[in-house]
Amino acid sequence: MTSSFGLGMIVSVVHAVKCFTLTGVSTVTEDGVLLKTNRINLLFDFYEKLLTEKQQIFMRLYFHDDYSLGEISTEFGISRQAIYEHIKRAEAVLEDYEAKLGLALKHEQRALLLEKLTGLCDGLPGERKLEAVSLIGRLNELD
Repeated sequence: MTSSFGLGMIVSVVHAVKCFTLTGVSTVTEDGVLLKTNRINLLFDFYEKLLTEKQQIFMRLYFHDDYSLGEISTEFGISRQAIYEHIKRAEAVLEDYEAKLGLALKHEQRALLLEKLTGLCDGLPGERKLEAVSLIGRLNELD
């Protein structure tokens, strides 16, 4: 899985989204929402198989397929609140796995290091450059 999260590919958006919480209204930028969605998608790609089957289905529909809570609740015949709770629980589980295992962080760090290595290859002479680029390509394939 190659991800652009954390690599400067997120587009800035000026508008804000109002998020209602138990304590009142807080303002979250669309950038923040997009960053969160990208992060959850990245974590889901790494840890999907560790979630329950229901969590996998609801997360895929909500984050990958962009279904609303209402659409998911209608399809499964349960309340939007139940869907919301399943998704929030799954998000917490994904964050917990990442805190313990750090696979997504390591993936991003590897991607940045490989990008730097690729840049350094430009200064190498002919055959050494080809060999280095080939090795970098093989490292990329492992991910």
